[in-house]
Amino acid sequence: MEPTTDPIPSGQGLHLRRLRDLTSFEVADGNPDVRGWAVRGADGRQFGQVHELIVDIDALKVRYLDVELDDSLRINPHDRHILLPIGVAALDEDGDNVFVPSLTAERALDYPPYVEIQITRQYEEAMLRALNLPLPAAAPADFYNQPGYDDQLFYQRRRLQ
Repeated sequence: MEPTTDPIPSGQGLHLRRLRDLTSFEVADGNPDVRGWAVRGADGRQFGQVHELIVDIDALKVRYLDVELDDSLRINPHDRHILLPIGVAALDEDGDNVFVPSLTAERALDYPPYVEIQITRQYEEAMLRALNLPLPAAAPADFYNQPGYDDQLFYQRRRLQ
């Protein structure tokens, strides 16, 4: 039997919000707004498009990319969105692409689907397992202190040609 995990503590409120819902927030100067960009897996094949950015309003950081999976994958419309921790992706600004080396179009089919803004700690842990990333052993307050959530990796790392 797996240990149960609690949702993100309610004391934190809605600390994860869609960027479009935050009128006083915007993408930092010098960083591209990747909404609408193609998302490609390790095989180079496009499997989706960045639909939205999910922001941790307490830390003022983007934590997730909300990716809408392509119609070509023939997924139930209710399961067409997935969240990717921002640190698992790399930018190709020249082609407006986001690369996710740890996924392919086929593996995206087995990825846990995302239902808008129902982000529990259990779901976050399922994402990390699907990406073969370690679960944080630290206290809940330190959950995002790991490379998978490092937005600097995302904005500074470029796909090697």
